[in-house]
Amino acid sequence: MNDIHELIEVVRGDITTIRVDAIVNAANYSLLGGGGVDGAIHRAGGPGILEECRIIAARQGGCMTGEAVITGAGRLPAKYVIHTVGPVWKGGGRGEAGKLAACYKNSLRLAVENGCRSVAFPNISTGVYGYPKKEAAEIAFRSVADFLSKPVDFDKIIFVCFDEENEHLMRQLLKNSPGLK
Repeated sequence: MNDIHELIEVVRGDITTIRVDAIVNAANYSLLGGGGVDGAIHRAGGPGILEECRIIAARQGGCMTGEAVITGAGRLPAKYVIHTVGPVWKGGGRGEAGKLAACYKNSLRLAVENGCRSVAFPNISTGVYGYPKKEAAEIAFRSVADFLSKPVDFDKIIFVCFDEENEHLMRQLLKNSPGLK
């Protein structure tokens, strides 16, 4: 098993340009595109992603908060897009932390099931969904580290931060992490 400091990377940039097996999309329930990361992924990936999302939505009625589904990546440099729906922040007393952790764990589970060895995550729920960035970063990092502590075969997990604050928070968490046991 590799050390967490070798498996996890933090970068600042545009997730649609990252070359990995799967990028994670901070989607909405409908799976039919939106703003922020979701809109950027749909624009860069092209209409094929939306068409696959429509098929999934027709089959199961959308994607519930904390759950994840997978599609092809269209024109993106990744093989797949894993769409997960993060919680809207409502003060922290409505299960938001558990739902956010589930986004990361369910996305990683889907990645494993589809043979992905590298995954890029955005900062789920920290944009228009209003999740406090510090708490969201801690949940993201802990969820990924917990998943990596089990026997799974990943080469790289990348946290792709759109802004300086999220990047700083994630770098501090990685720096202060004791690594995998």
